[in-house]
Amino acid sequence: MPSSKSSRQATSGAARKPAAKKPQHRVPKGPPSHEIRIIGGQWRRTRLKVIDKPGLRPTPDRVRETLFNWLGQDLSGWRCVDAFAGTGVLGLEAASRGAAHVLMVEQDAVLVRDLQDNAMRLKASMVSVQRGDAVTTLARLPAGSVDLVFIDPPFDGPLFEPALKAAAKAVPAGGWIYLEAPVQWPAEALAALGLQCERHLKAGAVHAHLLQRTA
Repeated sequence: MPSSKSSRQATSGAARKPAAKKPQHRVPKGPPSHEIRIIGGQWRRTRLKVIDKPGLRPTPDRVRETLFNWLGQDLSGWRCVDAFAGTGVLGLEAASRGAAHVLMVEQDAVLVRDLQDNAMRLKASMVSVQRGDAVTTLARLPAGSVDLVFIDPPFDGPLFEPALKAAAKAVPAGGWIYLEAPVQWPAEALAALGLQCERHLKAGAVHAHLLQRTA
């Protein structure tokens, strides 16, 4: 027969309950996000938060660095259009390097808000953000009114040719168009639009083209 002491220990052990766990309060989360980094000009090394969205492809640092080496780094006085702005990193790189005006065109309302917020954070008075269709906006620009157009449309869509055609009218002879595409555009197709490829770079799945209007 167990002693009274043993009985008390057994009873005490049976009655003992595990300590209550601290309640776990979930912290509300916003949309998934990441950062982009401006790599040159007055905002060099500035990091900006952008949301993650399917199909959103910020131009990689290496490609941007090469592009602006091609263009000569100093874009003082240039008039630019970031036609499928997305994160706006191409337009902001141009503004950082002295562009007089950068029009960013984006159809997604959430991305438009982020573009406006980042432009305000940088105090980028030369940047204007417009919600709308990029091809339509390019087609409405006065002929020869801009020096540089960035074209980086969704890779799975049919917008490349109409965007190039509209951009070719928006820049003057000698004006520039930057094109990102999943394939290299043939010289014959570009020539039909009055364009020629001055530089080309393949980086992963991206083909980067620097095009110039010939006439």
